[in-house]
Amino acid sequence: MAAATMAAAVMTALAVTPGSASAGAAPETTGQVKVEIPGHEHGESGQHGHHEAGSGYTWVPSARKALTTAPLSAAEIRADSDVTKVVDNGPTADRLDVVVIGDGYTAAELDQFHVDAKEKWAEVTAVEPYTTYQNLFNVWTVDAVSNDSGVSGDPGRDVVKDTALGSYFWCDGIERLLCIDEQKVDSYVAKAPEADLVIVLSNSTKYGGAGYNTPSKKLGYEGISTASARNDRSGQVAIHETGHSLGKLADEYFYPGYPGYEQYTGAEPEESNISTLSADAIGVQRTKWYRWLGETSPDGGTVGTHQGGGYYVAGLNRPTDASIMRVLGKPFNLPGREAMIAGFYRHASVATALTPTDRTLRQLDTARVEVPRLAGEQQQLDVQWYLDGKPLTAQAGRTAVPVAALHLDSRDLRSHSLTVIVADRTDAVRDPAITATIQDQQSWTVRH
Repeated sequence: MAAATMAAAVMTALAVTPGSASAGAAPETTGQVKVEIPGHEHGESGQHGHHEAGSGYTWVPSARKALTTAPLSAAEIRADSDVTKVVDNGPTADRLDVVVIGDGYTAAELDQFHVDAKEKWAEVTAVEPYTTYQNLFNVWTVDAVSNDSGVSGDPGRDVVKDTALGSYFWCDGIERLLCIDEQKVDSYVAKAPEADLVIVLSNSTKYGGAGYNTPSKKLGYEGISTASARNDRSGQVAIHETGHSLGKLADEYFYPGYPGYEQYTGAEPEESNISTLSADAIGVQRTKWYRWLGETSPDGGTVGTHQGGGYYVAGLNRPTDASIMRVLGKPFNLPGREAMIAGFYRHASVATALTPTDRTLRQLDTARVEVPRLAGEQQQLDVQWYLDGKPLTAQAGRTAVPVAALHLDSRDLRSHSLTVIVADRTDAVRDPAITATIQDQQSWTVRH
């Protein structure tokens, strides 16, 4: 779009205040929550044809007073809140659990919701590092039965639908901002056994989404991403939002021509992917993404410092020109990919004890551990066993070790410690502090 139009759109996105205009004919609202506004759709892209990943943040209602709803039938009540584990990679305690809930699907459309959920998750796992680490995730669907098909604000601003989660476009007067009622979403999230990340799919082809990136104190999930179920770009918005919720990454886009965002003069940001420092200073101070400087990044070009980021045209730098934290459809850059992997391991474990660790194992017992397989043959997890801290080289790589294979002396009445350490040796992580977190271990007491 033209620079003046782009600036006006950005001003609309950033200048909104709590209680400003929201969807036409929307019910009365209570409470406010901060959400990220998705970037412009095709034909509205910014400079050099970039499809900006976002348009800043605004405050929107966290809850909406319910419309007058028709009661669900007995069959609809039975279907409502059904939970399905659509991707099963292990126990919830050891996996990053994603909960997908649909809105604007009637009872007759729940099969379509399940198709949409699987297709949207396939879109997520097509992006690295999700591709490599997809086996660290479980995916659950929770059926939400709506009285009306579709969502408010689609196709027009004056359209109001009676839906389970209250999804609506034109949130805060911004057409593509797709908001939900958080309280209603939480009531369905609570039905799932576990939730680390929540995706709400609205029954629509209209471009839109939103990022609710404040962790839930009550249910423990990192954030909510909303997306239109059958719009290609909306899935990219959801992936971008997980960069915030899981990777704790900053936005790398910025606003030319918007007053107040010409020059950043504040302190060094805490996010790992923006900095006030030049590439030389980052290297000298051995901070931020210094370990990646000069490396070729998946999103194109080499890692250095590119002016602009965190919404500011100058004063803040980003590692590369156009990662998904700035441009939809692009990959995560090298520092961003590392941050995402760290986020995965905050919730997922790669060493699940199949043999209970709370009892002493004897000669006829076997210590067993489940180790997920990463996608791709070149990058697998390293499995090492130790007896009283000494490596058992003959057992390296195994997921089961019989106590008899330890050749304990029958005259030795002492208890010993058998430990397995499963470590991710990926070259996508260079920060030693993160390396220390991408491994897990299990231990058993063993005796002859």
